[in-house]
Amino acid sequence: MSILIIFLSVFFYVLLGTAYVKGYDFVKSHAPGNLVTFYLVMATIRILLVATIVAVYVLLSKDREDSIHFAAMFLGMYVVTMVVTLILKH
Repeated sequence: MSILIIFLSVFFYVLLGTAYVKGYDFVKSHAPGNLVTFYLVMATIRILLVATIVAVYVLLSKDREDSIHFAAMFLGMYVVTMVVTLILKH
């Protein structure tokens, strides 16, 4: 797996985490009653984006072992991002 793929993956999760934190602050300051809805919408968007990226990579990759490593890395990064954003905002 190339360094570029790892860098882009980290950048993707930094963007997702930033969007969640900024969105959480915005919703909390303007409509605190909608925080649950915001969280559910963001969770759905995150899951769909992560699943789509993993599926596209697996379908385009010619190496099965590389696909497994990418999927494990990407899903592990997802878990870390969720833990960090929940610690920051709860």
